[in-house]
Amino acid sequence: MTDTLNLSDTRTWLPLDGLAPGFDAAKADPSHDLAGHRFTTVDETGERAVYAFDTDAVAWARGAETGRDDVEVIAVDEGLYYAQFTPAEHPEEAVTLILDLRSGYALTVRSLLGTATPGRTAVQMSFHPARITELEASGEAPAPTEELIGRRVLWVYSGIHAYEHVYLSPHWYTWQCLAGPEQGLADTDENTVWRVRPGIYVFTWREKVIPCGSVTIADHRDQKALRAHGVLFGADESGAGATHFTFGAHGRLLSNTVHPAEYDPARPLQR
Repeated sequence: MTDTLNLSDTRTWLPLDGLAPGFDAAKADPSHDLAGHRFTTVDETGERAVYAFDTDAVAWARGAETGRDDVEVIAVDEGLYYAQFTPAEHPEEAVTLILDLRSGYALTVRSLLGTATPGRTAVQMSFHPARITELEASGEAPAPTEELIGRRVLWVYSGIHAYEHVYLSPHWYTWQCLAGPEQGLADTDENTVWRVRPGIYVFTWREKVIPCGSVTIADHRDQKALRAHGVLFGADESGAGATHFTFGAHGRLLSNTVHPAEYDPARPLQR
């Protein structure tokens, strides 16, 4: 990187496609534990979805819609699985399904690629906690959380890709590229965090410069050996279509900020 490069000129920032080569080096091996199993989820509105897994595909039904698509499944922890697929009929949508077979709960995150407008990022996400009807519910259901606020974390995605995250508030986080094709770039973007198990979080973000978003599941239980699995989803370089790729990362906690109660970023907004 030369001194003459204008890091503030967002027109020169890489499209999502440009980040992909090598970014998946730390991706976990796929799991086939769910092959041959069928799960029915019912969310808080009563909407029912059915997922039947084969080795590398999932047949699904939600309302009047059905499909069969390629799926990637990662075993996150004992009885906890991350599944990622894109409906063939809806290439502008990515579906992340978190299945906790120990608690009997699921969390579905639907990412939809549209057009950015003032106050609205190009990728929008919806979150759908649900019961798995084939299992008995125990423990806590997935829920939004503020537990990551104040943490500064190093994430290493490959031998050449490294970023740090600073979790600022329930709405914002800051990222900085420490190594890789985006080295020197940084921004503050929207985030949403859900807890699925103690110390294990679904962390999502939506970027405003590059039309993309990400859904990850991150294990923070060992501060010196964090582990994450996720997907990046957004517009391709042409801007006419969608692209996505899955990845993994190893991390460690760099520091933790504890705010005085009167300045806690998670306290209710004052207007």
